[in-house]
Amino acid sequence: MKLKGYALGILSSVSFGLIPIFILPLKKASFSMDITLFYRFLFSALMVGGYLLYSKESFRINKKEALILSVLGVCYALSSEFLFIGYDFLTPGIASTVLFIYPVIVALIMFFFYKEKLTKLSVASLLMAFAGVIVLCLKENGMEINFAGLGIVMLSSLFYALYMVIVNKSNLKVSGFKLSFYSMLFTSAFFMIKAFTEGESFEIPSVSIFLNFIVFAFLTTVISSLCLVYAIQYIGSTPTAILGALEPVVAVMVSVFMFHEKLTTNLLIGIVLILLGVILNVLSDKRKSRRDQHKDLQNA
Repeated sequence: MKLKGYALGILSSVSFGLIPIFILPLKKASFSMDITLFYRFLFSALMVGGYLLYSKESFRINKKEALILSVLGVCYALSSEFLFIGYDFLTPGIASTVLFIYPVIVALIMFFFYKEKLTKLSVASLLMAFAGVIVLCLKENGMEINFAGLGIVMLSSLFYALYMVIVNKSNLKVSGFKLSFYSMLFTSAFFMIKAFTEGESFEIPSVSIFLNFIVFAFLTTVISSLCLVYAIQYIGSTPTAILGALEPVVAVMVSVFMFHEKLTTNLLIGIVLILLGVILNVLSDKRKSRRDQHKDLQNA
């Protein structure tokens, strides 16, 4: 079972890291990002909904759950929106790596808003991730990166971190599949409303673009989400989160081999620092939860 869990965790990370393969050709073709994201999440919701029907799980949610799930949908939508805007300013490799600092942002949100203590490991992870972002900004002539792009991708990371915090703190009594279904549905609704208000056409111009949407939704959203849920069940959240470090590595490899991004020394050092920072953060969180469990047992 553990081997299966690790395989699913790797598959989840790899599939999420493949996003540039589908997004960049559509951006080059000047195809609307709002329509692209609307169809990506709509088709993903339909696929997960099909699984819920197959497993005979109820779609019913109450008003409170609907409100929380709609907020999650907006957070996910804004995270996707800012990431793909960021691709206009930064290379996909750098954008995907900067996005991956979201666990560190989660730690900061928990510290400032929920008064959770930052351990020495957590502080070290924050400094390492920050150093990684600085190294990504360095070029031969000093600081030479588009800071607007960096800020936009940081916003993407912030909204993904908010998504994680809300899932963690809202005490939703729904399954992972139902949560994924409604998050995707509300995310697609966000992009539908946005595209509609901007007067964009929802027509899919060709069969190849339609197939692109289907494969894009299935590979980078459905497979990634479902594998993540099962990986957590088999091996736990900490090893699964550490395996998530493969996401930016895959995105960088895709960018280097398919879109001819330069694999510079700074890019490599930046990736390593951010990955180490995130892994330290995950391990620190695991250690903290063990200490909390030990205290609870002592107080019982």
